[in-house]
Amino acid sequence: MNAVVLAILVMVTLSLARVSVVFALIAASLVGGLYAGMPVSEIMSAFESGLGNGATVAISYAVLGAFAVALSRSGITQLLSKRAIAGLHLDEGNPNRRLIILTLLGVLLAFAVSSQNLIPVHIAFIPVLVPPLLKLMNHLELDRRAVACVITFGITAPYMLLPVGFGSIFLNDILLANINKNGAEFGLNVTAGMVPLAMLVPIGGMALGLITAVFFSYRRKRHYEDRELAHGAQPPTETTRTLKSWQMGMIAISLLGTVAVQLFSGSMILGGLFGFALLSVSGVFRWHEQDNIFTEGMQMMTLVGFIMIAAAGFASVMQASGEVETLVTSSTDLIGDNKGLAALIMLLVGLFITMGIGSSFSTIPIIASLYVPLAIGFDFSPMATIALVGAAAALGDAGSPASDSTLGPTAGLNADGQHDHIWDSVVPTFLHYNIPLIAFGWLAAMTL
Repeated sequence: MNAVVLAILVMVTLSLARVSVVFALIAASLVGGLYAGMPVSEIMSAFESGLGNGATVAISYAVLGAFAVALSRSGITQLLSKRAIAGLHLDEGNPNRRLIILTLLGVLLAFAVSSQNLIPVHIAFIPVLVPPLLKLMNHLELDRRAVACVITFGITAPYMLLPVGFGSIFLNDILLANINKNGAEFGLNVTAGMVPLAMLVPIGGMALGLITAVFFSYRRKRHYEDRELAHGAQPPTETTRTLKSWQMGMIAISLLGTVAVQLFSGSMILGGLFGFALLSVSGVFRWHEQDNIFTEGMQMMTLVGFIMIAAAGFASVMQASGEVETLVTSSTDLIGDNKGLAALIMLLVGLFITMGIGSSFSTIPIIASLYVPLAIGFDFSPMATIALVGAAAALGDAGSPASDSTLGPTAGLNADGQHDHIWDSVVPTFLHYNIPLIAFGWLAAMTL
């Protein structure tokens, strides 16, 4: 068995057994490295050298978590939820429950799509927007697994299809550039206009998975308890009664300012600090509480950060082992001259490579260097080559325990401790997106 495959199987098995994903990634790195013949000192050196790649993302999410908890402590989130529940008559058995659910899911999808293309803040909106909506979701008895699927689709599919915002980076700067770079010596040259068209079929598979999740898999009612998201010296319900109009204005400015500062500075850290600072001086919570609030917020997002850091270390070990190239090479021995089997094997191998790394942006350089020569050797068209490389990389974002596309929804939906990362985010998104990506990626490779 290839060391990468073994490492991924160890990581997934431990995660499904409810072992911490951080522990699972470290254990999988050791198992994979040892199986590849690396000494322990070399494994740990490679692991530690990769940790820095996830540090910036980790501190960014921690600061945004502090801002989200500060908003919750102000009482504005409870006030908005209470008014929405009362206005929609949810406690009275509103007959329009399904329409309200679809509207809410549509709004979340619009925010998620906008976060990639229109206002490229990535998952920064989740810890701010989602926790205040949890009580509303509880009264709707909305299955949060459906919400996780909606958000994951919204923060992955758009940048794989639309060349705007993060989509411009993914499609043009990474996917297009790496395919042309690795295909130059074989005479392969693809244009920017070909890339979105090639990705249309795989993303169509994800869209089918989204429809299945919302209208079939998770359409039934699911009960959740109403739990407070933050507990301070002053109860949130009491705080809402004392909020002045100018304080409400400061809260609105802090929300808009957080997005604006992030866009202009390119830093989620500065954006989160700006929003937290405005809330601190607005008096919506007591000054002496701000240290506890900041700490509580960082704790809320710490797990996300540590998983991202551990995933960077895991990726470093797998690359240092040299087993990624071996996995692709050994897989070609099973293919023969069967073009259809070649496409399927390439996608499945891509799944194993990207599941541990958890980022399509990071894995495309690895995938492209191996897959472009292989695709040309099997006489795949330029469009089919794009679809194969793009779909294989996307598999990591759509359903990996270490992907911010699954960690982000979990961070928001688990703010009250009622949403499990593996079973409520990773498994649903894997089933509804990774399986269609493989099927429709294969279809694209064979028809384009």
